[in-house]
Amino acid sequence: MSVGRIIETPECVSEGAAWLADSCPRMAWAMDQTGPLPLRRRPDGFAQLLSAIVSQQVSVASANAIWKRLKDANLTGPRKIMLATDEDLRSVGLSRQKIRYARALAEARIDYKALRTSSNADVIATLTEVPGIGVWTAEIYAMFSLGRADVIAPGDLALQEAARILYDLPTRPTDKELRKMAEAWSPWRSVAARVLWAYYRVAKEREGIR
Repeated sequence: MSVGRIIETPECVSEGAAWLADSCPRMAWAMDQTGPLPLRRRPDGFAQLLSAIVSQQVSVASANAIWKRLKDANLTGPRKIMLATDEDLRSVGLSRQKIRYARALAEARIDYKALRTSSNADVIATLTEVPGIGVWTAEIYAMFSLGRADVIAPGDLALQEAARILYDLPTRPTDKELRKMAEAWSPWRSVAARVLWAYYRVAKEREGIR
């Protein structure tokens, strides 16, 4: 099964950026403001998704602190999570709900190697079967852990706001509306997302919002 282009190097991002610039004057203008786009590749596997669960609804600083305690306690693998007591997991900072999600992820026994060659739709369907992993997390995993070039996360509020500003829309596009807009950015939707995230930071800094 073909999974399409995989973004593996900064040159892949540059190729997608050039395509988008040629296809859309507003994308080209945004990239003039942002400069080079980041690669943003991450590892794949259990630990990456566990980290995403840890990060939900807490500050970056809190998530980093909890993740460090999990690593120090050697609690970042599925077997370790299943063998740990609730008290073990509470002691490193996981809430009752996140303990349930971590155990569900461990018990799901996802074949992470197989996901590398699964279609985008199958990746998202497989991951969202696990409690605590929503569509946004699954799409981010496909984009950055699997390097898929043609995935976007239209439920992301920063992407929606960046699209509103860049395309001078009267209101922030909904998930469905942004997904429809993103069809014009195929086959480089993941690079378009990088453009929008980078442009969001530029736009908000101009507004004095950090």
